[in-house]
Amino acid sequence: MQYALELVGTYFFAISGALAIQNKDQDLFGVGFMGFITAIGGGSLRDILIGAYPLVWIENVTFLYAIFAGLITTFVFFSHMAKLRKTLFLFDTLGIAFFTILGVEKCLNLGFRPEVAAIMGMFSAVMGGVIRDTLTNEIPILFRKEVYASACLAGAVLYLTLDSFGVVRNTNLLVSIMLIIIIRLVAVKFKLNLPILK
Repeated sequence: MQYALELVGTYFFAISGALAIQNKDQDLFGVGFMGFITAIGGGSLRDILIGAYPLVWIENVTFLYAIFAGLITTFVFFSHMAKLRKTLFLFDTLGIAFFTILGVEKCLNLGFRPEVAAIMGMFSAVMGGVIRDTLTNEIPILFRKEVYASACLAGAVLYLTLDSFGVVRNTNLLVSIMLIIIIRLVAVKFKLNLPILK
């Protein structure tokens, strides 16, 4: 199940990256590159930091196919997606939810402490979006007044907590992923954010 979720998360992030430059007058290569770098950016940086080689998309070419599938989906349905203001938000939210929990699991499987696993799970989820926003000359969503990285961290902590109580892994995965999605949806709908440093 983890492998399938990784592919799904990669697919979602590729779409969110491609959609991010819909108003930047980029050609197909530019759109494709943005989708690619968004999909592999966070996971690759995580793997470099924890010394996990080769990087997952280099070791398994299926992840490249998942990225290509996301790009093709964007190209085919772009006119419909571009009209939906919340499309980018939806795919980005799904992407960070999947990548957070899968990043936590990978670190735990490599023997890292739970605290480190939670941070690296969050890191792998948000850095693809940070790279995407930086390259499109936007303020990275991580630094905006949105509940973003904190939602990932909450999901990671829930996963580790349920895991310590022996909750079945697949159930834990789904519950923790859903928590991240729900936090993001509720926070955006009701314009909730963390206290601002003044």
